[in-house]
Amino acid sequence: MANNIKEQYIKYSLVTIIIIMGIMLITQMTPFIGGLLGAFTIYILVRKQMAKLTEVKNMKRSKAATLITSEVLFLFLVPLSCIVWLIINRLETVHLNVDSILAPIQVAEDYIKKRFGFDILGSNAVSWIVSKAPEIGQVIMGGISSFIINVFVVVFVLYFMLVGGPTMEAYIKDLLPFTPSDKHHVLQEIKIIVRSNAIGIPLQALIQGAIATAGYLIFGVPSLLLWGLLTCFATVIPVVGTSLVWVPLSLYMMLEGKWFGAIGLLIYGVVVIAQMDNLIRFILQKKMADIHPLITIFGVIIGLSIFGFMGIIFGPLLLSLFLLFVDLFKKEYLDSKNN
Repeated sequence: MANNIKEQYIKYSLVTIIIIMGIMLITQMTPFIGGLLGAFTIYILVRKQMAKLTEVKNMKRSKAATLITSEVLFLFLVPLSCIVWLIINRLETVHLNVDSILAPIQVAEDYIKKRFGFDILGSNAVSWIVSKAPEIGQVIMGGISSFIINVFVVVFVLYFMLVGGPTMEAYIKDLLPFTPSDKHHVLQEIKIIVRSNAIGIPLQALIQGAIATAGYLIFGVPSLLLWGLLTCFATVIPVVGTSLVWVPLSLYMMLEGKWFGAIGLLIYGVVVIAQMDNLIRFILQKKMADIHPLITIFGVIIGLSIFGFMGIIFGPLLLSLFLLFVDLFKKEYLDSKNN
């Protein structure tokens, strides 16, 4: 009896220590979560290539890991870094006249206030908007610094994940609190969702960016490459998506007096860009992984707030795994008791 109590004390004390230390470590590693998740995503994508190099070609794991990491660096991370640099460089050359943008808003507010006696923005709202404009630059610079750090984290972590791949996978598989068949099911679900999102989302972004850029060209939008790239990134945001780019562009062109281009772009956005966005998203989801659209939408919303940019992949994964675990619990415990 005494030995049993001592065993229970040791076990639960150890679990408590692990949980406390885990929370402390995760809290401190929050700035690097994007890089860690990025390394995990790329590992899922290249693990078959790693197995082919080491098992078929008989290459040493360290040499194969160096080769694949270099491949990822030059084929993916360097081009992505160049795209981010290009966007920042182009944004620095865009000078918006804040007064000209706020003037029509101020006129509309004054008219409504005089006609109906209702103050929409309040007396200090316009000045508050102007004062908050410099904070946008600070947010952008903070995002750039975080991106650069996480690129190094991806390269560093990915190399060691590739070197110790089989040992790492076996260790994680042993820790999973499931039956062997459930473990296989959970791991397959993770692979399918990560692979489909990691390939499908960039593919959708490229297609949508090309479609939107064609419209920008037709209706005379300046800086085509900049707005096309921003449209690519906007596709990951659920519900609103690319409208975050082409709607403000249309409004800005109206303020500039370019009514034909503004109205044409607005119609093109509603009829072509928005509809193609839904169609492409549906086709890719059905083709690569049969995930319910609501899981994708709410998963991305949840994931962006938890994981940042990598939430577009791991948000739907987190929600899918939650539903999978609920289903496993139902089958293992509720259905068995009913039977």
